[in-house]
Amino acid sequence: MSPSHPHTGGRAARGGLRRLGEWCARHFVIVIVAWLVALVALQALNRSFGGEYSDDFALSGVQSQEGLDVLKKHDPQAGGYSSQIVLHDDQPLTGLGSQMATATGDLQKLPHVLSAQNPLTAPGSSSQQSQSQQSQQSAPQKNVGPLSSDGKTAYITVRFDVQPSTLGDGYLPGVDNAVEPLRKAGAQVEYGGPLGELARPAADDRVSELIGFGVAIVVLLIGFGSVLAAVMPLVTALVAVIGGLALLGLLAAAFTFATVSPTLATMIGLGVGIDYALFLITRHRQNLMNGADPVRAAGHATATSGRAVLVSGCTVIVALTGLYASGVTFIGKLGLAAAVTVVSAVVGALTLVPALLGLLGRRIDRFTVRRPVAETEEGADVPQGTWHRYAKRVEHRPWQFLAAGVTTVVVLAIPLLSIQLGHIGDGADPTSFTDRRAYDLMTDAFGPGSNGPLTIVVDQSGVPSSQRSDLASQAQKTLNSVPGASTVTPLTPTKDGDVLLATVYSQHSPQDAATTDLTNRLVDHTLPQAVAGTDAHGYVTGTTAAQVDFRDIVASRLPLIIGVVVGLAFLIILAVFRGLLVALKAAVLNVLSIAASYGVVVAVFQWGWGGPALGVHGRVPIESYVPMMMFAIIFGLSMDYEIFLLSRVHENWMRTKDAKDSVAHALEITARVITCAALIMVSVFAAFIVSDNIVVKMLGLGLAVSVLIDATVVRLLMVPAVMTLLGRHAWWTPRWLDRIMPHIDAEGDHEGGPDGVSAPAPAERERAS
Repeated sequence: MSPSHPHTGGRAARGGLRRLGEWCARHFVIVIVAWLVALVALQALNRSFGGEYSDDFALSGVQSQEGLDVLKKHDPQAGGYSSQIVLHDDQPLTGLGSQMATATGDLQKLPHVLSAQNPLTAPGSSSQQSQSQQSQQSAPQKNVGPLSSDGKTAYITVRFDVQPSTLGDGYLPGVDNAVEPLRKAGAQVEYGGPLGELARPAADDRVSELIGFGVAIVVLLIGFGSVLAAVMPLVTALVAVIGGLALLGLLAAAFTFATVSPTLATMIGLGVGIDYALFLITRHRQNLMNGADPVRAAGHATATSGRAVLVSGCTVIVALTGLYASGVTFIGKLGLAAAVTVVSAVVGALTLVPALLGLLGRRIDRFTVRRPVAETEEGADVPQGTWHRYAKRVEHRPWQFLAAGVTTVVVLAIPLLSIQLGHIGDGADPTSFTDRRAYDLMTDAFGPGSNGPLTIVVDQSGVPSSQRSDLASQAQKTLNSVPGASTVTPLTPTKDGDVLLATVYSQHSPQDAATTDLTNRLVDHTLPQAVAGTDAHGYVTGTTAAQVDFRDIVASRLPLIIGVVVGLAFLIILAVFRGLLVALKAAVLNVLSIAASYGVVVAVFQWGWGGPALGVHGRVPIESYVPMMMFAIIFGLSMDYEIFLLSRVHENWMRTKDAKDSVAHALEITARVITCAALIMVSVFAAFIVSDNIVVKMLGLGLAVSVLIDATVVRLLMVPAVMTLLGRHAWWTPRWLDRIMPHIDAEGDHEGGPDGVSAPAPAERERAS
């Protein structure tokens, strides 16, 4: 039996996509009704069985979690998850003794509460502060106990057996009822930490979506002239995202997804959904302008641009699921959440779009605001429009254009050299948030470090009783001398005497780099020295310590994520276009554009260049997982334009074997589509900057800037210049590598026109040339 032709599978896939597109266009009623039924069913199932989104996750194997486990074992009431209820009054709170006792008593009766500390009856902090100041010989410090030195500010520490932010909105009325006596007495009551996060208003992305949609309509009307052609990508993308979010809600019933997951999935789903629909509609309308039958035109668009959508979608999904290489389930699930709406966007583009094209038929350009245009400039069979002339200028001076592009991205990437990863604290939130008001009250009364105390846990269960006194003295002396701490409370044994507890307060806010340094100093140097020569083990735990551990893990695994995503995308581009240098070029240029977008995010948020204008209070670190998420998303999305442009370059190259003219030809017929698609995606992402969630702001700005850079500097300057310099060598691949790689056709190189007549295969065209 003779071996099958290497393109046989590709032809079958092409024929399948053509048949799918034609069937959907011909039976548009069935397809549209099926989509509507699926949406209704998914929404009903999600309302009945869908899960909640939660930021409840733990890192196994890190020292902060080990310390928490030790604490839970030896003193359950001191373990668990803590949150503060901050109180303030113009008069000393000592006059509210009965109300305070009632409030703390009612709080202790709530479900999942382990303990609630009354700040008026808790041990005072003045003696502790005095001891710490004398041992450290530091400047006078603010009181860090539960009651401020002037008695006007206090905080109730409530400990839960679960993360409070996972309890749902229905839990808050019980807390409100418990503290109502204090509010009636005139005290200001604010919720800090996880309780404050639970009390935040539910995220509403409708404003962002409306802004993005409005800009998208304007861009499409100006770019293509047809009202129906402008509305269709928005409708199909919205339908696909609604279905994807409902499916994500059902998955949330079985798996824990972060609260930012639906917003992230909406951002990505809308962006790629509009792009994918736009690619198909543009090709379809050009087929109609060329005189094709609407059904055959839709089938041809699905078999050509639809295949590019399929390859691009797979690339995005691979990049997003590659986040699991971080080894952090929280981050991997963020990628999975975004991948759900990408899948729905691809399915919508390949089925719903052809169905709507069949429904409209030749009426797609009935309502216009200008003369309808599609892929090419007006004019002759040989493209000689604006973009073709521009490409010819690049062809004559490739080094100058390449130097301009590289200089631009390098300058934008400079701030990346000073990036500070960390956790964005409550102090950066709007003052309309109760946790922000609690943060400010704590800072004013107790110092910035009070918002992120570090709990010291010394496990001395393996130390003989006769040596424990010396250990406590040695550990206390070592802790008191740690640089960067404003106050260290005395080490206190648990009830069983096996664990020593103390609290270290930083001189700086929890999100400050100095607090991160203090935490790492305690873990790496101070505690090992404090328990040296004994069988004791020291840990730093608490929310701030866990955030530092998370940051360190993410920072250490970011290079792995970059390597995995770049490697997978490189292999996909190589398999699609059979060009080793083309795939290498795509990987390198995309990394450069991502570095530039990182630089812009650092300048805006960390350096404060425009942060206040975006609603960010002060300078904030870059949320530790944002660079990892941005890399996977941006790298995947940039492949949309890469594949769409290169597929046309490759198509013309296989037909003419003129490498330089192929670049000009591809720019001519794709520049308008890529430019409009990029402007739409930029508007969709940038619209999320109005969100109150700073992480969403950060992602929205970073993704918008990256797409803008990718569609302008990379696609218009660097790609044409590099492709011109590489010439025919861009498509070179060693024969042994070509034999072992799968054959993937991105844009239907072998696909005939809308009339269904197949064109010669590349090998045949090459022999003919």
